[in-house]
Amino acid sequence: MRFTILSVFILLITVTACIQPKEDDTLPILGHRDVVEGDTVYHTIPDFSFINQDSNVVKNETLTGKAYVVDFFFISCPTICPKVKKQMLRLYDEFEDEPNLVLLSHTIDTKRDTVARLKEYARNLGIEAPRWHLVTGDESEIYDIADDYFSIAVKDPTAPGGFDHSGRLILVDKNKHVRAFCDGTDPESVDKFMEDIRKLLAEDYL
Repeated sequence: MRFTILSVFILLITVTACIQPKEDDTLPILGHRDVVEGDTVYHTIPDFSFINQDSNVVKNETLTGKAYVVDFFFISCPTICPKVKKQMLRLYDEFEDEPNLVLLSHTIDTKRDTVARLKEYARNLGIEAPRWHLVTGDESEIYDIADDYFSIAVKDPTAPGGFDHSGRLILVDKNKHVRAFCDGTDPESVDKFMEDIRKLLAEDYL
């Protein structure tokens, strides 16, 4: 784990503080940025490789040219995950006819949430890939990439279900930049997030 939970919260505060409204009302690019030889280099999501509910590999290349929404969950979660999945289903239905948006959910319980369990879970939700990928993979890689999405995913025996994780939904553009996030347990926050999604799709694909 590259970041502690405290450092992730500090980073989130920094990210939020750095958001500046733009005159053209486009979404900001969130996260750390560097200036290299006069050019601004933004934080990007690193390469990844996971397995989805259909036993297919999901990589960065799988999402080439797509915007996508990310969350972290586990099937046996007794607290926030059912609320978050209800909101993700809203997105799945709302953007049913939008070919440039994909949903990507990472299980953080890689030992119990096998591909077979993810397949059954997807069937129960009434969802299908490639519109919504439920992915598993190497535990440390999933925990690490949560940091890159400014989210939280860690084992915690004192937490309900044994994991501490964020209910955040994260919007990533086709260039692998984080552009927006919301509280996935709060329908009103997700309403605003839907507006951000529409704004990004109009920005990138119209």
